Amino acid sequence: MRLSNNLMYQNSINNILKNQQGVASAQERVTTGEKYLTTSEAPAAVSQGMLYTNKIETNEQYTKNINQLKGRLETEHSILKGMNENILATQELTIRAGNGSLSKSDLAGIAGELQELQKSLVNLMNTQSEGGKYIFSGYQDNIQTYTFNNVTKKYEYQGDQGQHEVTIAKGVEIKSSDNGFNAFEKVNARLDVTSNRGTATGTITSGTVYVSNQGEFDKFHSNNYNTDPDPLVSATVNTYNVSVLPGATASSPDTYEILRDGVPLVPPVTGEVTDEPIEFAGMEIKLEGEAPGQLDFSLEKPHKENVLNTLQGLITSLKDETLEGEDLQQALASGLIQLKNASEQVVFTQSSLGGRMNVVDKVTDSNSAVDINNKASKSSLVEVDMAEAISELTKQETGLQASQATFGRLAKLTLFDYI
Repeated sequence: MRLSNNLMYQNSINNILKNQQGVASAQERVTTGEKYLTTSEAPAAVSQGMLYTNKIETNEQYTKNINQLKGRLETEHSILKGMNENILATQELTIRAGNGSLSKSDLAGIAGELQELQKSLVNLMNTQSEGGKYIFSGYQDNIQTYTFNNVTKKYEYQGDQGQHEVTIAKGVEIKSSDNGFNAFEKVNARLDVTSNRGTATGTITSGTVYVSNQGEFDKFHSNNYNTDPDPLVSATVNTYNVSVLPGATASSPDTYEILRDGVPLVPPVTGEVTDEPIEFAGMEIKLEGEAPGQLDFSLEKPHKENVLNTLQGLITSLKDETLEGEDLQQALASGLIQLKNASEQVVFTQSSLGGRMNVVDKVTDSNSAVDINNKASKSSLVEVDMAEAISELTKQETGLQASQATFGRLAKLTLFDYI
């Protein structure tokens, strides 16, 4: 009898312990949300679930990168917008300066306004990130983007041509910045002659050459300027000569012919010398003196000019009280064309920036879809169905309660219960 009682007690205790373990296990699954508490329960499912966990964590890092990238691109977009607004304002002032009725004092006042806009542009081009990095300096972002050289009186770019990149998805890297070289230095300067004062020889005492039709001159310059560095090519290959000869008789007018480096053009460009300027390839050429003689002028080499130096040239010209007439108009023409080109380059950079922002939005949507799929796959493998888990917990708790109640009744049994 004693052995039988001990066996019943032991069985009851074992059932209680087993049910307690079942309750604890079910409770842990509800609390953690994990379907399997040990890898040994389902090695393949747990292993696959870990792979999905890695993918989810990687995607979370991509999301952080995207948020950081969006902030950088939005900041740059705002800066470029402000720059373009300032450049457009300088264009308006430059056009106003071309009003021939303005006094020197008026022009100096416009120069002062241009100086303020130039300061604003310098600050924008030298913008720093929240971490103190110069956003337009390329890889040299610890160095101020633009500084003023007191010797050359020019603003000089200090960065390089690098562009930082951010990874926002597998195999997808987006440029997070634009360097000042591409955004501000690649601006075409106005095509022109090297000097409006030609070199006169013979009895031609002086002369001037001014571009009067920029479109026609640009086409001529582009088609004829020789960039060949070959030493066998004449050093004066881009020099043109206005050769003036006396008329056939004393009463005949003088004649001219346009040469290139001393060689007649094909077809020949000739005419009679009158009181009116000679018109050639979008230029107006004026001569002083008599035949025979010659006036030489050269095409200027194409070059680039950043907006800060364009403004520096305009400010200097407007403050120069000796500069007037055609020379002042030429300075304003150069400024206007270069400001227009600078604005177009900024807009081009904005467009590129907008394209990158569109890509970021699309990748964000793609990453979100991938993340949903990864989480769903992981959930089906290793995460509990909460309704099912709670039901199991309730079942285990009911079993435990039943075991405890049964043990309580057994503990109260006496010998008389068996009679």
